Amino acid sequence: MRRLAVLRDQVDEWGDLTRRVADAIELVDLAEMEEDAETLEVMAQEARDLAELVDKRELKLALSGEHDEAGAILTLHAGEGGTEAQDWTQMMLRMYVRWAERHGFKTAVTDTTPGEEAGLKTVTVEIEGAWAYGYLRGEKGNHRLVRISPFDSNARRHTSFAKVEVMPILDDDIDIQIHPNDVRMDVFLSGGAGGQNVQKNSTAVRLTHLPTGIVVSCQNERSQLQNRESAMRVLRAKLYEIELEKRLAHEAALRGVYVKAGFGSRIRNYVLQPYQLVKDERTGYETGNTGAVLDGDIDGFIDAWLKMQVTGETFVSEGTDED
Repeated sequence: MRRLAVLRDQVDEWGDLTRRVADAIELVDLAEMEEDAETLEVMAQEARDLAELVDKRELKLALSGEHDEAGAILTLHAGEGGTEAQDWTQMMLRMYVRWAERHGFKTAVTDTTPGEEAGLKTVTVEIEGAWAYGYLRGEKGNHRLVRISPFDSNARRHTSFAKVEVMPILDDDIDIQIHPNDVRMDVFLSGGAGGQNVQKNSTAVRLTHLPTGIVVSCQNERSQLQNRESAMRVLRAKLYEIELEKRLAHEAALRGVYVKAGFGSRIRNYVLQPYQLVKDERTGYETGNTGAVLDGDIDGFIDAWLKMQVTGETFVSEGTDED
């Protein structure tokens, strides 16, 4: 029923836009016949407004996936680069949380693995809000940072990577088969800031899906039961993504299209030194305002990727690895 309501809203939006365009064309024709310069000036602004609406409606055409209207689960992993990569992972967490705040979405960090010196090895954050998954699913892949490392006493330039996984928050009525015997649950003490915040009971939960080897954990809830439910939600989403990738790979094979592994590709470069530039390798979209991007202003990249899904155009990067 929710899906039906979404589709009806989209049809109504296009219907309203079509009528508005027809009315505008009629008014322009009349104004030209009467040489009404004032009305023509008003209609010029209307044309600009309509063009902007068309762009927004086209973006929504890309949000047609089965679970695009759902919330999103992001898991970030530090890649090559040691402490520098772990710090980059924490910077990316802030970027996505700030993006979510800009859009009025709720966020909750459900699991973290701190780095040895700084930053995070892995972190999982849930972003609740309509269409969060649809907007963020294009963020999946490797993100590359180039900067002067604050952890290098010689102030040398370093390259580091962080990998992003994006999964939908699935409704309970979505049928994902998980046999109880296939899941091993381990409990451990939740991490804390020390003092009175340290958990004295083993409330944190780690789930291992034996057939696939997937491991998920949750430690931010107060009870073991709540942490288990949250971890199961992440596990269901991961299993769904695996099945989805298998289906897409099968369809691509039938069409004779080569599909590169999703997590093996670099999708975006963030260069802070020797110049300032963030560039998406798939769409070619770029900006020199790196500070705004790292503060959550990533809508330009998201919109460019969504438009590419609508037009069917692809961007092939040379994938150069210069520092």
